[in-house]
Amino acid sequence: MNFQNISRHIGGWIFLIMLLPSLSFAQAQSKKGSNMKKASNEMNKKTETATFAAGCFWCVEEQFKQLDGVISVTSGYTGGTVANPTYKQVCTGTTGHAEACNIVYDPSKISYDQLLAAFFVAHDPTQLNRQGDDIGTQYRSAIFYHNEEQKKLADYYIRKLNEEKAYNKKIVTEVTPYGMFYKAEDYHQNYYDNNMSAPYCQRVIKPKLDKFRKVFKGKLKQE
Repeated sequence: MNFQNISRHIGGWIFLIMLLPSLSFAQAQSKKGSNMKKASNEMNKKTETATFAAGCFWCVEEQFKQLDGVISVTSGYTGGTVANPTYKQVCTGTTGHAEACNIVYDPSKISYDQLLAAFFVAHDPTQLNRQGDDIGTQYRSAIFYHNEEQKKLADYYIRKLNEEKAYNKKIVTEVTPYGMFYKAEDYHQNYYDNNMSAPYCQRVIKPKLDKFRKVFKGKLKQE
């Protein structure tokens, strides 16, 4: 995937997606990159997992569910110190957990690079401990990496986006090793599908979803 500056005006919003400049990350690593590519080809025979926090997990879940190659999305809590937290506890902002999503995907259909691009479109990574009216550390922007390759890609994207001034402010996304992930209560799973007429779904999730689908037209499960 080559990096290029793409400005898209969608519903009054401008999404700036900057992808790797001229060379893929792996290609830029010379022999090391070649070895990584071979390892990646082996990994393509099985599923992989990405874990992102980007504000309310109801929004994140529904957006990533749209992408072809994404097998499942599970909403939950991670990054904190409290074992088996409840939604009520996490909402206090005292558990250290973020609302996050475990995204299981088929790397032969969608790459981690592409998921990172979706992550940076799905929310505003320059907002510290909030997304819009959702405020608190539980709504922070974070990438929980599962291996060193994911960490290197995440760090690289953030560095290049900042260098190119893709946003008006500096990216505040945390890059943190994946730890314990606690699945959220059942009523949080597939929240948008099950509560489509709810005010939050109509006022917050649907506009984000519509814009996300326009940006990734051609990469969706259902066009």
